[in-house]
Amino acid sequence: MSITLLETIQQNLGYPALQKIDPNTQQVVLDEKTPEEHKFSQAAIPAVLTGLYKYVQSDEGAADYLRYEISPNWVKKIFGRTRKKVVQIISAYAKQSTHETVAKMNAIATEAVKVANEALPVDASIKDVKFFFSNQINHFLLFLPAALNMGELLNDSTLDDKTNKMEGPMSSLMQTVGAAFSSPVIDEEIKNL
Repeated sequence: MSITLLETIQQNLGYPALQKIDPNTQQVVLDEKTPEEHKFSQAAIPAVLTGLYKYVQSDEGAADYLRYEISPNWVKKIFGRTRKKVVQIISAYAKQSTHETVAKMNAIATEAVKVANEALPVDASIKDVKFFFSNQINHFLLFLPAALNMGELLNDSTLDDKTNKMEGPMSSLMQTVGAAFSSPVIDEEIKNL
């Protein structure tokens, strides 16, 4: 089953449709009439999914993910030491309280884990989890506001790269080539090299 995790979560949680980031300006076109709730979902959904992607790229994170317990604090698990900064940035972007932001981000993460688990095979391995999220990341980045600086916060400058926001034949080709060279591996495979 092929799903687009970002849109599925947005629809399941009843958030308005997200806007793709303009690759030239690195901005999402939101006007003064845009409800604050839209600004929250525009920032939080792709940020949480990008954080979840980074979290499961380690074997430990992917194994923790596979244990899938409904965690009341996925934000703490996913973002670790940077969670306060991530929450502050999303809270400021959406003009919401940090308490409200954390609660909604945890709901997004819980829904993401639930939806992804339904899409993964019953006997999913660490590699399956890594591969699933690796196949989704380029889509998350099309909607991730540059103002959040998630690449810097997650210590991965490629997440903020403008080429991730571009679409078209050449950009798609470059993203496909990049994905081929960065296919997920597990620690055991690295040890056997």
